[in-house]
Amino acid sequence: MNLKEVEINIKKELRASMNGILSARMREAGMPFKLIFGVELPRLQNIACEFPIDTELANHLWQQNIRETRLLAIMLMPAESFTGETAASWADTMTTAEEAQILAMILLPKIPNAKETCISWLNEGKSLPAISACLCLRHMIVKGLAVTNEDKLLIEKFILQLQGKANLHLRKAIQALTDALDVE
Repeated sequence: MNLKEVEINIKKELRASMNGILSARMREAGMPFKLIFGVELPRLQNIACEFPIDTELANHLWQQNIRETRLLAIMLMPAESFTGETAASWADTMTTAEEAQILAMILLPKIPNAKETCISWLNEGKSLPAISACLCLRHMIVKGLAVTNEDKLLIEKFILQLQGKANLHLRKAIQALTDALDVE
């Protein structure tokens, strides 16, 4: 099956799983997508299981201005293909906190030098990559990542710089990371 055929099959699954009420609410809330099917995350995860984990497919789905294809791209990207360069490229094109959150849980912890990448994204101060960075660091700390005192001081410095301009999603991510750092 070629890329176009897979894409057609994915969109058939999305249409079959469409939640019109949720889709309308997301549009009203201002989600920045050309198309929103309103498919809930657990159903998206089930759909992802039906398709190949493939770099070309994931990159293709990420390029579309459709909420569900972008989330599926995160789920279908092979971890070994998700390099620091790809992560940076995707971080620059994230459009919602939902994408940032899913990226932080599924792919970002798996890249080489994930901790350093996350600290770098905190330093850059962009809201969506910072959400991913905070949540990824929190996830890795909970899973046993050792954070040196130097790392901790650097993270705390960048968090302080972000807090003044943080939206609700970033404030929650910062709080989650701060809580994990305090427990560690």
